[in-house]
Amino acid sequence: MATLRSLRALDWLNFFLANVQTGFGPFIASYLTTNKWTQGEIGIALSVGTATAMLSQVPAGALIDALRNKKAAGTAAILAIAACALLLAASPTLIPVFAAEVFHGFASCMLTPAIAAISFGLVGRHALGDRLGRNARFASIGSAVAAGLMGAVGEYSSARGVFWLTAGLTLPALLALSLIEPVGDAPGMPTSPEKRGSMSELLRDKRVLIFAACIALFHLSNAAMLNLAAGEVTTHMSDNVQLIIAACIIVPQIVVAALSPWVGRSAQRWGRRPLLIFGFAALPVRALLLASISSPYLLAPIQAFDGISAAVFGVMLPLIAADVAGGKGHYNLCIGLFGLTAGIGATLSTLVAGFVADRFGNTASFLCLAAAGALAVFLVWAALPETRDAAEADSEGEGEPSASS
Repeated sequence: MATLRSLRALDWLNFFLANVQTGFGPFIASYLTTNKWTQGEIGIALSVGTATAMLSQVPAGALIDALRNKKAAGTAAILAIAACALLLAASPTLIPVFAAEVFHGFASCMLTPAIAAISFGLVGRHALGDRLGRNARFASIGSAVAAGLMGAVGEYSSARGVFWLTAGLTLPALLALSLIEPVGDAPGMPTSPEKRGSMSELLRDKRVLIFAACIALFHLSNAAMLNLAAGEVTTHMSDNVQLIIAACIIVPQIVVAALSPWVGRSAQRWGRRPLLIFGFAALPVRALLLASISSPYLLAPIQAFDGISAAVFGVMLPLIAADVAGGKGHYNLCIGLFGLTAGIGATLSTLVAGFVADRFGNTASFLCLAAAGALAVFLVWAALPETRDAAEADSEGEGEPSASS
């Protein structure tokens, strides 16, 4: 059974890692702009990072599966992210920036499954939903705190200071990780290659394929919504634009922090599909509201629906991966596969939304995104099997320990 110290340290690890990752969001574009980079050059640099992250999802997941020491993998990823932040702060020139984007893309893809694997190893399958809910809560709070802190540093110190701060925040993250007891594979997971299922078996699993399609549609609907809304606000307002955009980012984080633990507990009681339908249904509702509103000041309240979707998706992706692949020894590889489909959906979202908006207007673009979200809901309802009962049947007799988080 996991100790209370380990579980509390995992809370703080998620909090500080969200702090660290926030520095690699919109702050990079602002920082490079202050260093005389053109928008085209910034776009290429960010695309390199995005492409690296997409290509790294599956190899990083497979690597975490193969490593017995999940804490060591997490430590290496955090140190790599710190090095990337220092590289950006020290020299915002072409080669260091591109190198930082490449290494950050791979390190981030290692970090996500490493944290999921540590969580799985600490609490086991039966308590995983509740644990993932707590992970999402602390990560969301960390993101909101970091956004405010880094915004203040960038405003009152320098844009470069954001990356010195990012590197510094890896220190408490490493301290929190060091306080977690050593974990390997979760109880009941295969511990030798001979007992692990084959990758082809995983890829033939109907549940994996259908949920991957649901993920792609989710991100096809979701990824471009805030960008479209922010562009419209910027076009039609001269005052308070940055405040409204900031509110649109912070409101969903508050909702995620409040809702995620309930999502995790409810998924354990009711199953995965009801929660997925609830969370995915917020997508078309949000898109239709964004298409119909006239006041920019309504954007922030509407973004609460983004928080609902994010809370459900953030908990369900690693939880369903545990259901369908935890017993086969490919838990982190499955997370990587799901992450890859998410990246594909998000990339298509920005391309399709931009194309439709340019030719038919933003309203038509929002309606297209709503249609993709509605299709995701339908696919979950009509085709996705419930995975909770199958997971519990697989683990009967394993005697997994559980821990209250």
